[in-house]
Amino acid sequence: MNVPPTPPNEKKRLKVLWQYEVLDTVPEEMFDNLTELAARICEAPIALISLVDERRQWFKSQVGTTVKETSRDVSFCAHAINQSELFIVPDATLDERFASNPLVISDPRIRFYAGAPLITPDGYALGTLCVIDKVPRDLRADQKEALLILARHVVFQLELRRRSQEMAGVRAEHDKAQEQIVRLKLQLAEARKQLRERRKSRDAAKNSSKKKK
Repeated sequence: MNVPPTPPNEKKRLKVLWQYEVLDTVPEEMFDNLTELAARICEAPIALISLVDERRQWFKSQVGTTVKETSRDVSFCAHAINQSELFIVPDATLDERFASNPLVISDPRIRFYAGAPLITPDGYALGTLCVIDKVPRDLRADQKEALLILARHVVFQLELRRRSQEMAGVRAEHDKAQEQIVRLKLQLAEARKQLRERRKSRDAAKNSSKKKK
């Protein structure tokens, strides 16, 4: 079995992937809709949104399988992230990179694979939107174009998700700062009250001393 090559920008790629804070999160409808659409357009029984980290490929969304992740060394997607265009394997049994792959010789017995890399605006491939079949085949030209378009939509949704989280973080920081300001104002008001009381006490003591004289 051919071990997937490591992208030359791997350290930075992983750092960018972690910044999205999407690994091991719960399913989300917007991603499931895109995966379902990819499966239907490409007439494939299996479709996945796969994110490749150090040791595994984890599925943010999947159609046609209940598997949540696989190791990176058997991952087709780990090959796909090394290029900017579609990565297509018409028949995995005839491809020396995959012929002995456990995912080919045993369940789910992959024969056909097509993966569109999920490339961030700054050029890092986080994973793929891919379709898989159990028989050798290919995609039509319109299906290839549709898969690439859907992959761009996946990235767009990842960007929206990250920005939403960042905005939530900004709001949380703002609320925290406001709470601190309120506490400081209360502390200042209390300090001023105590200062006025001490002044009154001093003035009263002075007046009392004058009367005695």
